[in-house]
Amino acid sequence: MLSVKIGHILDAPLTRITKHIPLSPNTLTVSGFFITIAAAFIIPVNIRLGGLLIAAGGIFDMLDGIAARTSGRATRFGAFLDSVLDRYSDAFLFLSIAYYLAAQGSHTGAYLCLGTLVGAFLISYTRARAEGLGEPCRTGIMERPERIILLVFATLTGWIIPVMWVMLVLTHVTVLQRIHYVWNRMGKKA
Repeated sequence: MLSVKIGHILDAPLTRITKHIPLSPNTLTVSGFFITIAAAFIIPVNIRLGGLLIAAGGIFDMLDGIAARTSGRATRFGAFLDSVLDRYSDAFLFLSIAYYLAAQGSHTGAYLCLGTLVGAFLISYTRARAEGLGEPCRTGIMERPERIILLVFATLTGWIIPVMWVMLVLTHVTVLQRIHYVWNRMGKKA
């Protein structure tokens, strides 16, 4: 939803920054991925430091796309790589938080994380499947930017369980929104 509403509004102000970064967009993507993996390993030990690393990885994830678009170096492979590494990042983060919560004795929290991970993967899958059938599908209230913002908020404030409840519900609502959208666009005939 943020990416649809805000779009590329940050491209102009951040273009000046990306022009001074000597790294390619794909290198930024991979760097952000490794920062996120580091966050996943830190979370069970220090949840707040893990949250700061999630935020840092999110910044790289934002800069890679801006660098690609504004420098004319956007490629189909770069978009593919970014999507694949985003799914790995989501998996590592949610599994790490689930592990953290289980170690704290909150098995409900761990299940919430796993349910949210399923929703996050289905959000990505519904878009990919719709686009594979020729129908663009960027609708929904809980895309990756919203998930990252909420994860950072949860880890920094300690409100992990309430945020996981919100994310669990909204990820699956987003899947249903996408199913309904695709059905409206092409499924009524089926």
